[in-house]
Amino acid sequence: MGNENKENEMLDEVKSENNPFASDKTEVEPDKKDENDCEDAITALKEEIDKINNQYIRLAADFDNYRKRQMQEREALLKYGAEEALKKMIEALDNIDRAKASVENIDDVNTVKDSYNLVFKQIYDVLNKMGMEVIDTKDKEFDPNFHEAVMQTPTSEYPENTIIAELQKGYKLGDKVLRPALVNVAVSE
Repeated sequence: MGNENKENEMLDEVKSENNPFASDKTEVEPDKKDENDCEDAITALKEEIDKINNQYIRLAADFDNYRKRQMQEREALLKYGAEEALKKMIEALDNIDRAKASVENIDDVNTVKDSYNLVFKQIYDVLNKMGMEVIDTKDKEFDPNFHEAVMQTPTSEYPENTIIAELQKGYKLGDKVLRPALVNVAVSE
């Protein structure tokens, strides 16, 4: 019985209020204030998530509209980009038609030459206004960015790598080469 008493004492000690692990059959009721605070915080977070989600949806829709608008503008630019250039060239075409009609009954070569020079100058003026420039080759050093060497001539009259002759004009639009100039380049003998 001595062991039994010790066990009972130990059980009583375990059940005592001093023991934090004591099994008390009374449940602690949650604090209503803490529960309401948690529900309010959850509701606030849900509202914030909904707000951010709506902003994201609007932003995604705006971006999609922007992308579609950019695509339409790009397609229009590609489709109608040459419109202004063609409008400017129409005047030159009109003059070519007039010159062709006037040349049919003319025996004077100088009149034909003057008509040709007038139309040629007009076309070049229109192209210059649009930004096209002729690539300069006369007495220039060969530059592979602007020139294409199709011939090399051994000579002592010119320094090496100097352009001797232009075989076909080259053109550029600003810094962009539209067509390189075909040239004959001097090389040492």
